[in-house]
Formats: sequence, C-alpha cells, structure tokens
Amino acid sequence: MYAHLHAYSSLRTPLLKLKNILRHWLPLAVVATLLCGLVYLAVQQSLRMEANDPQIQMAEDAAVALTAGGTSESVLPVAQVDISTSLAPFLVVYSNTGEPLASSGLLHGTVPLLPQGVFDYTHQKGEDRVSWQPESGVRVAAVVVAYNGSQPGFVLAGRSLREVEIRESQTEHITGIAWLFTLAGSLIVVGLSELFFAKKKNSI
Repeated sequence: MYAHLHAYSSLRTPLLKLKNILRHWLPLAVVATLLCGLVYLAVQQSLRMEANDPQIQMAEDAAVALTAGGTSESVLPVAQVDISTSLAPFLVVYSNTGEPLASSGLLHGTVPLLPQGVFDYTHQKGEDRVSWQPESGVRVAAVVVAYNGSQPGFVLAGRSLREVEIRESQTEHITGIAWLFTLAGSLIVVGLSELFFAKKKNSI
C-alpha cells in the first residue's frame, strides 16, 4: 500500500509541475502568436500597397491625358511588355464598354481581358486597385482609372506581383521562425522559473 502511494506521489509531483508550467506559458504563447501574426500582416499589407505605387501615377497621368483629348496610343509606354515574364509596368486603354483599344502589355501576344466587375466598380468609384490574375501563375498589381472626355473609357496600369510575392513568402518564413523561437524561448524561461521557485520553496 505504501509503495503504491509513494509511486503515485512521485508521478503526481512532475505532473503538477508540468501543469503549472503550461498554465503560466499558455498566455505568453497566445500573446506571442498574436504579435507575430500582426507583424506579418502589417509587413504583408505594406508590401502589397507599395506594389501599386508606380501604377497609380501612370494610370492617373494617362487618364488626365486621355480626358484632354489624347489618343490611346499616345499615352502608352514605348516598349511592349510580356506580362507573363516581365516585371516592367504596362498600360492598357479600354473603351467605355471594356473593349481593349491599345496596350503596351500582352499575354501570349494578345491583350488580356479584365473582369467586367472591375469596370462596373471603377465606373462608380472612379478608381479601383486590384490583384489581377489573367491566367494561372500570372498575378498583376493593377490600378484602373476611369477617364472622361469626348470618348470616355478606362485605363489600367499594371505590374507583375512576382517579386512582391517572393518577399511576402520570405516574410512569412521569417515570422514563422521568430514565432517558433519565441514559443520555445518563453517555454524554457517559464519552465526554469518554475523549477527555480519550486527549489527555493522546498529549501525554506
């Protein structure tokens, strides 16, 4: 009987210590998870918004020129871009019905079609900023601006998201590693603290 009680007591003590460690560590783990998640979200959103910077200026300037009577071809960059491989920004001018009029960006030799919903939103709001995927594996940071004048329409400025997505993936990996190290480090600190105070309590 005594042997059974001794064995139970020997098992119960480590379990209680483990329970205390987890009880003190879990709140820290939750806080660490939330902080790492917020850091990743903030950096990811910053990277994605910065991806629109050149296109905003290009689309707005082209819309102003088209409203003033400029031709579709006159607002296009000189060089044509294969949007499936190039990182260079490009412009596409659309009619008021969404028909492509001119483009410096081509996909397999043709002008890619933009979803009608983007034109509807831009017609109401004047501008739209979207992540556009004209085909699998090709994603574009696109800024669409409506223009007026004698022949109103829309102008799209786009640029590949390839490098941005690489940086987002790197940020995700770094944040994940930092999260794991934070969890492990906080668990070690809590565990050592629990053992230290338990020994100090027993020595009194």
